[in-house]
Amino acid sequence: MNLDFSNDQKFLKEEAKKFLEKENSLSRNRAVLENNSRVDKDLWNKIVGLGWTGIRIPEEYEGLGLGHLELCVIAEELGRFLAPVPFSSSVYLFTEIIINYANDDIKKDILPKLVSGEVVGTLAVTEEFKAPSSSNISSLCENNLLNGSKIAVPDAEIATHAIVVAKNENGVSLQLVDLSSNGVNIEYQENIDESRGHFQIKFDNVECQLIGDESNGWNLYETIVNQAAVLFAYEQIGGSQAAMDMAIDYAKERYAFGRPIGSFQAIKHKLADMYISLTIAKSNCYYAAWALSTNSSDLPAASATARVSATKAYQFCSKENIQTHGGNGFTWEYDCHMFYRRSKLLSLNIGSLSNWKEKLVVGLEQSNIN
Repeated sequence: MNLDFSNDQKFLKEEAKKFLEKENSLSRNRAVLENNSRVDKDLWNKIVGLGWTGIRIPEEYEGLGLGHLELCVIAEELGRFLAPVPFSSSVYLFTEIIINYANDDIKKDILPKLVSGEVVGTLAVTEEFKAPSSSNISSLCENNLLNGSKIAVPDAEIATHAIVVAKNENGVSLQLVDLSSNGVNIEYQENIDESRGHFQIKFDNVECQLIGDESNGWNLYETIVNQAAVLFAYEQIGGSQAAMDMAIDYAKERYAFGRPIGSFQAIKHKLADMYISLTIAKSNCYYAAWALSTNSSDLPAASATARVSATKAYQFCSKENIQTHGGNGFTWEYDCHMFYRRSKLLSLNIGSLSNWKEKLVVGLEQSNIN
């Protein structure tokens, strides 16, 4: 078992880091927050131009035909630089659903457009202010017409299409919707990190296309979420690493009583605890990435473990970064709050920490049975 990335994957990671650093992604994130623009379209177009949106798309559909490990290293750098782009919603979720479950006609139509940036996707699941489940989906698809409402849909303003989890007479299904269709109404919803916009979408007799099986949609959704959890976890450890590095740099340069604050025991303990939390998360993420890349039966438990540990690490590192900066850490002028905002947002994407703890328990039980 090899739990390290290949040289090519490490090279891709380094090039992604150089690109996002050159493009001042952190400064772009701040500009998005200050301008209430909710996305940086220029940065997104440049990412599309680099071919990142086609990493997992097969070559026959004009993609790069690479694997999940390449997505993991990209996700980590996007998290490190807080890129204000719809990469996770369009690539981790929407694209994977199309690749895995759509019919050939939809693949031929949608996948090349995802590569070129003509199509941007998102996933619409939640309807109530609680964890979504197959029992609380009320959006209804009848005769290829969709009615209902979804909340907290990421990046719906820039997205051109959405995969909607909806009921039908046979169960729960995944439905592809063109968001420019008549009957689609999109409204902005405030959230803690407005560099990643979230929206409410209302559907009124909107035409839709079935993706996958019409009665097995919830299981298909769960499978994709288990995969996406690994990528979100890598995004979280990227942010955790950046928050810790920021705290270390400040502890070295900030002087109190004639010496760097990093020399004081209280600060040393903070930094050491951040390092331990991050290291544990990285270890779990490496195993989850292996499970994802090999389609291992351990993936449900591995992805839940990675998700839980990465969520905890990001929340901890982003808070301790603020504390290390002291009074400065609470001000708008410093970047600490941007990492805290993103940590809170990512802790709720595709399910809260408590949901993933429950998934972890179930996954471990199934592993023991098998």
